[in-house]
Amino acid sequence: MYQGVFTALITPFKNGKVDERAYQDLINWQIAEGIHGVVPCGTTGESPTLSHEEHKRLVELCVEAANGRVPVMAGTGSNNTVEAIDLTRHAQKAGANAALVVAPYYNKPTQEGLYQHYKALHDATDIPIFIYNIPGRSVIDVKDDTIARLAELPRIAGLKDATGDLARISSLRKRIGDRLCLLSGEDPTALAFNAQGGKGCISVTSNIAPKQCAAMHDAWFAGKPQEALRIHDSLIAVHEAMFCETNPSPVKYAASLKGKCTSEVRLPLVQPGEESKKRIKAALEKAGIL
Repeated sequence: MYQGVFTALITPFKNGKVDERAYQDLINWQIAEGIHGVVPCGTTGESPTLSHEEHKRLVELCVEAANGRVPVMAGTGSNNTVEAIDLTRHAQKAGANAALVVAPYYNKPTQEGLYQHYKALHDATDIPIFIYNIPGRSVIDVKDDTIARLAELPRIAGLKDATGDLARISSLRKRIGDRLCLLSGEDPTALAFNAQGGKGCISVTSNIAPKQCAAMHDAWFAGKPQEALRIHDSLIAVHEAMFCETNPSPVKYAASLKGKCTSEVRLPLVQPGEESKKRIKAALEKAGIL
């Protein structure tokens, strides 16, 4: 169920409010283009600036639009364990297939605190939980020892690794074998991640290039590494452009060029600068996305 590329969905805004129609249209287009799953309310969905009501509504809209055609892995993380439990329970009730829970940010918990956070979520819900390790944003790194402890819990289903440290995948698999589904959190290293036993990627670029991203993963898992590498090479400049400024400002601008939504982001994020916009557009044109 969790193999391939999952789109970390952007949240379209229009005049400061969630554009529900554009959001569900985006999900339908993603599925039609061959994407393997969708992730609402993650970092790329601007979860830090969503109200609780908007967050829950977006999960409901995503489940409704997906309609069982692809898995929905709902972002439900928080640096407040009680809040994360509430969001995870809601995602479960709404019909999401799994929850993606970012490591608690700002609080800087110890490894024991991280373990107890995820265990509390696990014990309070019945939905599969994916750990989301992204030290660059959360400051905290969920260490291999902690991940191995959590892997013993039956509903800890996987890990989204956005550390950029490819060596950790092999060392973690040495510890836990195949007990967890390992997904990359970085488009540029996703192919190398898969080569070391990964099962796919939670992708930013697939917001604007779902067909190409899905084709790359399909080729890899079909035993066609050269075809996967060809597609990967064709997208590398796009992957880099999507992070020329803070995510998701570049990918929302790219989506606006494709007519999928406005390029609005919420403060404290702002629109990409003019040079960045030129770079984004040029990368999309060269890759045949525009």
